[in-house]
Formats: sequence, C-alpha cells, structure tokens
Amino acid sequence: MSKERARRRAEREALAAREKAAAARRRRRRDALRRLRPTLPRRRRTGSLLARRTRVERAGIAALTVVLVAAAWFLVDPLGLRLVLIVLLVLVLPAVVVIALGRRT
Repeated sequence: MSKERARRRAEREALAAREKAAAARRRRRRDALRRLRPTLPRRRRTGSLLARRTRVERAGIAALTVVLVAAAWFLVDPLGLRLVLIVLLVLVLPAVVVIALGRRT
C-alpha cells in the first residue's frame, strides 16, 4: 500500500511541477510582452471644461476680457464699431486662450 501512495504522490508532485513551470513560462512571456509594448501616458479626464484651467488662469482670462471690453467701450466712439470689436473679442478669445495657455509643449 505504501508503494502505491508513494507512486500517486510522485505523480501529483510531477503534475504540480509541470503546472508550476507552465505558469512561470506564461508569466515570463507576459512580462516580456509588457516590456515590448510601448506605454502610453494615462489620460485623465477632468470632467469639466473649467477644471482644465487653474483658478489663477481663469481669473486672468476674465480680467483680461473685462479690460479689453472696457477699452473697446471707452476708447472707440462709434457704437457699431464698439459692438463689432466686442463680438470679435468674444469669438477670438477661446483660440487665444488655447494658444497662450496650452498644456502641450
């Protein structure tokens, strides 16, 4: 009876050794593939357009806008030209903000 138990134990140990070797091969293969694959930076979503700018940047954008609108209002005489300048400022401001405060350098 002990010879039979020893034979079964040897079979179990051989099977466990084969499974352990296969798992090690899979782990090495996975690690090698992970090293070869280029890593991309994690993209974090802010969830809001306003959260992309700091509080100081938002305050600066607002202050600059108010100053430019006030300059257009007080320094330009014809009402039509004032309105055109303000509308032009509102249309161009987002592009200027992206160019001036863009994160990609």
